[in-house]
Amino acid sequence: MSQSAANGMPTGERESARQSASSEQILAALEPEAASEAGPRKRLELRHISKSFGGVRVLKDVNLDLNSSEVLGLLGDNGAGKSTLIKIITGVHGADEGQILLDGKPITGLNVQRARQLGIETVFQERALADQLPLWRNIFIGRAESGPLGFLKVGAMRRTTADLMGESMGFTSTVLTPNTPVQGLSGGERQGLAIVRALHFHAEIVILDEPTMGLSLKETDKLIHFVESIRAAGKSAIFIDHNIFHVYSVSDRIVVLDRGRIAGQFATSRYSLNELMEIMREVASTGSYTEKERYRDVEGAPTKTEGER
Repeated sequence: MSQSAANGMPTGERESARQSASSEQILAALEPEAASEAGPRKRLELRHISKSFGGVRVLKDVNLDLNSSEVLGLLGDNGAGKSTLIKIITGVHGADEGQILLDGKPITGLNVQRARQLGIETVFQERALADQLPLWRNIFIGRAESGPLGFLKVGAMRRTTADLMGESMGFTSTVLTPNTPVQGLSGGERQGLAIVRALHFHAEIVILDEPTMGLSLKETDKLIHFVESIRAAGKSAIFIDHNIFHVYSVSDRIVVLDRGRIAGQFATSRYSLNELMEIMREVASTGSYTEKERYRDVEGAPTKTEGER
């Protein structure tokens, strides 16, 4: 397409084309496998997970499944146990009781390094980046590329970082380069860097802990497209956020965690956003919810309105 033709394209079409191109780039980076699979399978299983700190029971008999090509939303008030749960999945903490299975196989002795080797990547709420180090070092921190003599491939890592900045994150400003220290980035840019780092290393499971915190509306839209691309590539994601609007818009299923236990699981195809908001309010005030007539058979599933998508 010529430059003049591109300039004549309506704004809506340009935005649609840009988002489509971004999704294609992410899909290519994630090595799509969805077409080769017969159907969804259980990728991660948590069985009877419990955890206490100093005598305080933080998680109580949690059972949770994550399927391939699925985005699982995790909601709950502060103190519900969301962060503890994902830190157990990623090996930061060990469970006091229970079992973790990955692709049907029990996992023991899980730690952060092994979780990464197994394809579990996390973008934590704290956005654990090294402020004083440049972008390229943050991308490859702990996984630097080196040659046969042990020398770092600095040039290659900088070029890869530059490609990720332009293609995945849309950083077009000449002020930002692979050598820019992380401390020079905005909150949204830092979050984006952490997300791209997770996607770049071909994770099978991407866990996002409060990923929209500090993001502008435009950056949030881009994040949602990243998450949708993870699903389309046959990968899996757990999306933790206080904002039910963001979680509902991208999740296949939502799990509500309350005071360390699973209060309920809800397919977004069968519950409207308003119904889920009502459930959340009821759980927050009473610790449980009344089923009533909310659950729908697949044939009678309510459809999402344009505002809920």
